[in-house]
Amino acid sequence: MHQKAAATVAEGVFPADTLPDVDVCIVGAGPVGASLACRLGRAGLSVAVLDRTELAGMEHPDLDGRAYAIAAGPKRFLEEAGVWDALPRPSCPIEDILVTDGRPGEPASSLFLEFQREDAGQPFGWMIEARALRVALNACLAETAGITVLAPVEASITRRAEGAHVRLSDGRSFGAKLIVAADGRRSRLREEAGIGLTRLPYGQTAIVCAIAHEFPHDNSALEHFLPAGPFAQLPMCGTEEHPHMSAIVWSDKDGTAERFAALPDEVFARQVESRMGTERLGRVTPVGRRWTYPLSAQYAQRYTDTRMLLVGDAAHGIHPIAGQGLNLGYRDIIQLVPLLVEAHAKGQDVGAAELLANYQARCRPANMLMLAATDALDRLFSNNNPVLRLARDLGIAGVHRIPALRRAFVRHAMGL
Repeated sequence: MHQKAAATVAEGVFPADTLPDVDVCIVGAGPVGASLACRLGRAGLSVAVLDRTELAGMEHPDLDGRAYAIAAGPKRFLEEAGVWDALPRPSCPIEDILVTDGRPGEPASSLFLEFQREDAGQPFGWMIEARALRVALNACLAETAGITVLAPVEASITRRAEGAHVRLSDGRSFGAKLIVAADGRRSRLREEAGIGLTRLPYGQTAIVCAIAHEFPHDNSALEHFLPAGPFAQLPMCGTEEHPHMSAIVWSDKDGTAERFAALPDEVFARQVESRMGTERLGRVTPVGRRWTYPLSAQYAQRYTDTRMLLVGDAAHGIHPIAGQGLNLGYRDIIQLVPLLVEAHAKGQDVGAAELLANYQARCRPANMLMLAATDALDRLFSNNNPVLRLARDLGIAGVHRIPALRRAFVRHAMGL
């Protein structure tokens, strides 16, 4: 509803086949693309947001089991964009993270790593439901001046040195100084630009869902490393029906994960309990839908092309082992926004080649380091080699005993 209203304003002022030119055209209205639009709109830039799907249709009223862990840096960005205060449900702070190693059905190793509140001085992150973020983004897109949402729509884009031209499937068109490709892992814009992509398959599939549990989580998260892949429990705000709830991201071998995800509730719950390595949450009950996602890492050979740049999953994808996937996308736009806002304020070209090169230099090296780190973690921990098990157990226990090292890990993960 909101999106159509925003588009209709433009239609009422301009000829039927023409829309106003914009500073930035963002293709993809997912969390990263939509958040970027809200932030740029607040800074006075004109923005068009394109998506193949009607945004209002993404506001599913039921809990669907998916949630995001938002780090401190991205949370600040969402506050600046007006999105955080529009969330319809409260977020749940993550105030403690326990890192353990083990095997299904067995207690976790006695050697562990624990990040506590005093290591950061604030929560390590905040859990928000995917549907709540979508509702907030849609509201902000509709209410922020300077944003035109065009969805559902298909578009063809021509990019030249002097500017970009966007033609919609309904015949309307407009110009843009910059195209932002926020169209996901299978980015059509990246492919059309001839930007090479390297993929690193893991042979793992992630099961994502919500669970209710017997005992409170006390805002504590768990990362339990298992031979077939890591198992993560992340605290969520409860409901009247389920006062104690968490999200889980359970990685297992391809094929095996799909079979686990299809189990009856009671059997699935017992499998979840056997992978906790601890009985601190008590009995578990699945809530809502279960999702499965094949896991792979990938990275674009470059982030820019003429009048275009890549953000979020269009530029990179990493293993969820450290919960940094969406936060990495937010780090892209945290670096991008000051460049665009400064150029706009000075009357400069927001699609200039120098600006795009600056963006890539700020983002790509750090993103490649994060990809390498998560890739190495998964390969080190997702096996049952007794020598490697001993080495990694000693390693995580060693980090636990060095407060300065724990704090360094925490600050990087929080985007501070």
